[in-house]
Amino acid sequence: MSDGDGTGGEFTRDMHYLTTRITEDGRDGYPVEPGRYRLIVARACPWANRAIIVRRLLGLEDVLSMGICGPVHDERSWTFDLDPGGVDPVLKIPRLQDAYFARDPHYPRGITVPAMVDVPTGAVVTNDFAQITLDLSTQWRRYHREGAPDLYPEALRDEIDEVAEPVFRDVNNGVYRCGFAASQDAYDAAYDRLFARLDQLTDRLSTQRFLVGDTITEADVRLFTTLVRFDAVYHGHFKCNRSKLTEMPVLWNYARDLFQTPGFGDTIDFTHIKQHYYMVHTNINPTRIVPKGPDLSHWLEPHNRETLGGRPFGDGTPPHPPRPAEVVPPDHWAPTSRS
Repeated sequence: MSDGDGTGGEFTRDMHYLTTRITEDGRDGYPVEPGRYRLIVARACPWANRAIIVRRLLGLEDVLSMGICGPVHDERSWTFDLDPGGVDPVLKIPRLQDAYFARDPHYPRGITVPAMVDVPTGAVVTNDFAQITLDLSTQWRRYHREGAPDLYPEALRDEIDEVAEPVFRDVNNGVYRCGFAASQDAYDAAYDRLFARLDQLTDRLSTQRFLVGDTITEADVRLFTTLVRFDAVYHGHFKCNRSKLTEMPVLWNYARDLFQTPGFGDTIDFTHIKQHYYMVHTNINPTRIVPKGPDLSHWLEPHNRETLGGRPFGDGTPPHPPRPAEVVPPDHWAPTSRS
């Protein structure tokens, strides 16, 4: 995740990514090949969380390995402090920046996740988070599991893109525009746009179970990773405090519907999420105190979204359980029903 100040105190995200693509035909020099690439993520990061979810829904674990960075990084880089010796076991590096510098020794921009790394060379291929998940759906299709959902169906791509663009602008990035605003006017404008968009999404989702069509698509993945962090981080830390997610019934039920769907909630690490935001953003939280809340017990309660119809996986099936090495520690996410 990168940040910067725009004019008038407005937060401006650096959107200049390494746009090299891994494609079926290898037109950029990187063909899809089982075992060749490693997806580097951090469970704390919503942009990386998209890739974690999509990889799991599509069943690409056997062909695309995944390295997980710790939740707290310094000004230099995400680090592999969760691994023995603090070194990624495949890439043999302690810091993600090493893979960026293998691509460009003078790489000038932020060291971001998710990143797709070419294992033979140790170099980052791309960190273009929006394109990564689309390519996993379209370019890696030969290696999808049996029963994998079509998250970017050709007939719905225009509508998915049309929905996803304002969701990114006003919600996914909108919470950052609130949290990192450097002036009252910039904050007020971002806040108003965020909640106006959430109100619009409430209207849309009040009559349909998913954002586009009657199955889960890329659009739902993109919205979910912001909603699931809303009460834990964005409501307080980023001052997005008109309403908690739990106070917006349609969006709360929609988020719980997805959370309870295999491949979504089982990728969420609330401990990492809170540690990252509250400990890394010292300009917002200089004490680095991590709040104990919120109460997670309601995430597994009934959402009743089934009454709207829809089939989460269409004609497909849910993904298999996560691999043992990729299971989120139960005390990091597992809400338990109150007795």
